[in-house]
Amino acid sequence: MATTTESGCLFIISAPSGTGKTSLIRALLGKDTHLRLSISYTSRPRRSAEIDGRDYHFVSKDIFRQMQARGEFLESAEVYGNLYGTSKKWIDDAIATGQDIVLEIDCQGAAQVRRFFSNAIGIFILPPSCRALEKRLVSRDQDDTEVIRKRLEAVREEVSHVNEFDYVIINDELEKALNGLACIVNAERLKRERQIEKHQVLITQLS
Repeated sequence: MATTTESGCLFIISAPSGTGKTSLIRALLGKDTHLRLSISYTSRPRRSAEIDGRDYHFVSKDIFRQMQARGEFLESAEVYGNLYGTSKKWIDDAIATGQDIVLEIDCQGAAQVRRFFSNAIGIFILPPSCRALEKRLVSRDQDDTEVIRKRLEAVREEVSHVNEFDYVIINDELEKALNGLACIVNAERLKRERQIEKHQVLITQLS
């Protein structure tokens, strides 16, 4: 069956800290081998369980600022004193070759990305409750009390952007949330416009 190379899908996934989006994304990538994760650059210190190039590209603030000045980032932001950015060239090249990309990013960054990729699919992850979110932030033992307080205070601001996204998932049960996420990815791939672009030769033959 003849096919043509179509542009890949760009999935933007955002959520308040502690919602479990990173675990969800890793599970999704393990389930769907046709997805690739965009690895952001950050000036944040590497945590003990993190691997450079897998979780983030860890760079100093000076190097980050140099990359920023050269226009290498599709978007960039400062969060809790740390800098984060997404490689513009990598996203452009991957999408152009038909690769489907997952971009884990905050709401501020998501708005910047949509200015370049208006067809990006936005997915917002919510915790089942405020109490559950606080419990997750404390139990993961990654931040001190002051950082946890700031993250909880930031939830209202982040959730206020929920209307900017196409889909919303409540992460109460991991497997249920994962199935919902996978359904969204498959539904977007099967949209009429993408299928016509991908299978134009077949459709022409059958017509």
